[in-house]
Amino acid sequence: MSQPPDDSDHLAMAFPGPLADDVRVVLAAMGTSRLKPAAPFPVDVQGRLLAIPTRLYNDEPSADALESLSPRQLTILHCLYTRHHDGRIRRRHLECVVGSAQPWVVPYVVQLAGEYVVEILVVIREALGDLDTPGTALRAAYGRFIVDNPSFFARTQRRVVSYWSCYHRLDYTRFPDYPGCTVLELLRAAASDLAGHPWPRLTPPAGRAGPSGHCQTPYRDVALRPAPGGSPARPPV
Repeated sequence: MSQPPDDSDHLAMAFPGPLADDVRVVLAAMGTSRLKPAAPFPVDVQGRLLAIPTRLYNDEPSADALESLSPRQLTILHCLYTRHHDGRIRRRHLECVVGSAQPWVVPYVVQLAGEYVVEILVVIREALGDLDTPGTALRAAYGRFIVDNPSFFARTQRRVVSYWSCYHRLDYTRFPDYPGCTVLELLRAAASDLAGHPWPRLTPPAGRAGPSGHCQTPYRDVALRPAPGGSPARPPV
């Protein structure tokens, strides 16, 4: 009887096959965790199906363990730790890769755009400003990913609105003022450029607010739907 795959086999599926040797080196540096990675989500990257973990629970490697890693291996490691259960660790590793135009880095950033830590959204908003500029490698990489993963990006748009409505509406009474709104505008611009037509908007229109100060939107059921997994008083870190 064959043995079930271990965590390293699952995590290897989070990157394209040509990176397999580098991924093995990174996983050896990371060591093991008492908890298994949370269920992965599938994405298409240049025609390859990847399975990226929703959350990881591995401790961060020591500085000594990182010294022998190549630049590409460090990028792989940073990508994996953007899936860490601690939001502060996710943010720290995101800052190391968010400006990369590598196609296999893009889904890690887009996934974070659909999560609830507003400080992470600010990092993404500041780093992806070049998506406004036609002809850049970054715009092409993000546009290609969204065009190839329309359902994934549709879910991301809805999550941004849901988390704003549930957790951040007191701080950002208007959706256009919320950092996640700007991130989605940038991502839609990249997708529209590549697709050759305006990409579907599943969020309140930017710049439009009603008398209450909240955005008015035909997607009312999206804007007011509780965040995935319920609506606790405050999100975890």
